[in-house]
Amino acid sequence: MFKIIGVKHDNKGEIVAYKLDNGKIVTKDEGVNIAKKGEIEGVTVGVSKKGEEFLRSVPDGKDINNLDNLPEVR
Repeated sequence: MFKIIGVKHDNKGEIVAYKLDNGKIVTKDEGVNIAKKGEIEGVTVGVSKKGEEFLRSVPDGKDINNLDNLPEVR
């Protein structure tokens, strides 16, 4: 089971990649596919208004672990 420990945003502020706790950085699409297999804890797969799938934090009342609040990776 993986955990997301960082994210990478594009110039529009959208998350385009995730850093997993094993050190690997995966694209948004790769992250969605891994999460669909149940291999990333604390996230669900959502669908944007444009029909694109993305990861979202499971609501737990804590802002600190929301994906947008995780450290930025390069």
